[in-house]
Amino acid sequence: MDIVSLLPQFGGFIYTIIAFVVALSVIVAIHEYGHYIVGRWSGIHADVFSLGFGPILYSRVDKHGTRWQIAAFPLGGYVKFKGDANASGGKDEGTYSTLSEQERRATMNGAPLWARSATVAAGPVFNFALSIIVFTLIFMSRGVVSEPITVGELRPLPDMQELQAGDVILEISGMETPSFDDAEGFDTFLNNLPEEPTLDYTVERDGSELVVEGPYIYPPLVTQVIPRSAANDAGIEPEDVILSINGDPIFAFEQLRETVEGSEGAPLELQLWRGGDIVDVTLEPRRTDEPQADNTFKTVYRIGIAGGMFFDPATESQSPLDALSNGISQTGRIITGSLSGLWHMITGAISTCNLSGPIGIAETSGAMASQGTQSFIWFIAVLSTAVGLLNLFPIPVLDGGHLCFHAYEAVTGKPPSDRALRILMSIGLFVVLSVMVLGLTNDLFCP
Repeated sequence: MDIVSLLPQFGGFIYTIIAFVVALSVIVAIHEYGHYIVGRWSGIHADVFSLGFGPILYSRVDKHGTRWQIAAFPLGGYVKFKGDANASGGKDEGTYSTLSEQERRATMNGAPLWARSATVAAGPVFNFALSIIVFTLIFMSRGVVSEPITVGELRPLPDMQELQAGDVILEISGMETPSFDDAEGFDTFLNNLPEEPTLDYTVERDGSELVVEGPYIYPPLVTQVIPRSAANDAGIEPEDVILSINGDPIFAFEQLRETVEGSEGAPLELQLWRGGDIVDVTLEPRRTDEPQADNTFKTVYRIGIAGGMFFDPATESQSPLDALSNGISQTGRIITGSLSGLWHMITGAISTCNLSGPIGIAETSGAMASQGTQSFIWFIAVLSTAVGLLNLFPIPVLDGGHLCFHAYEAVTGKPPSDRALRILMSIGLFVVLSVMVLGLTNDLFCP
């Protein structure tokens, strides 16, 4: 075996691992910091704040008496509060029994119910807050499409075109260009465009109105490659332009979509234009369960690419309040979409292969990192929302399970018995491990 030939694959593996560790470390640090800081504000003392498990690589004790440490295995983290038996929580009976009433107030088990509940809930809340902040900043940096639509940066295409950066698009093929914010009107406009390789664009340029030729507004141009997709596995890259499918020339992204959906998974031969070079690839579309507007799912065939216009529209700055509103909405869409997907998997409406495990998440981390810093940061925000939501599930050993115990205590006036807690925690651990095994199995065996 030629060891040198394995170096690119090995380098890709290392890159994937680094991206996964970075993403996981950021999310875990924010989650655990939420527990820590709200606990401190609530009068609960933290003995240890650890990022990672295992042998300690670095540690220091702050002025509050908390040991901050980085451990050798960066696959999680924890906060160990005063009086806890271990990193997983639970009362250390030997230590707890020797504490005074005032000292017990600084432990998780001796603190008032409101303080314990706030401390537990803070982890997921901080995950959601991270997502909202990241989405807000990205929306602010991206801005909103200028009105009327103005050509920003032209994307490279194999055919010559007459449009220029700064052109204000007034009409296409004699039809007035609607507002980009009018989703329904813009869709109707696109559906009525003639399906031809070139169209007439009426533009305003330097104060004058003129008609120039340009490509179909949504050509078969790859703007994004979905991680772990058929296109990703086949080596398709952003900025590739698909010239033909099975020898038939295409000029519109819609033609690509129709061909892929009608393939029933049969292999497709694609000819690509890549920066002046012609590249041939063969791939097999994969069955995909896609969420619909009514929260149902539709099974379709996809190759895993996203398209866009042949130019980046010029943008205007977005107000912080609008960006914040969009950031909150984006986080809400991820939560509702995740819950809908989980419910449809439980009921058998969609395949359980939609659930990824650690390998799938690691591969996605590497793929998103390879597509640029902004894509990777966006992925971290998406994953942070997912982690926050997962921790709120009412499963013992998760934050949601502890909140259920606290709700029981609020109603009955006393916490569940130690024996009940042990049984419930064992059941919760079994459920969590089962889901992890299912996700790992999907990573290894699902197409």
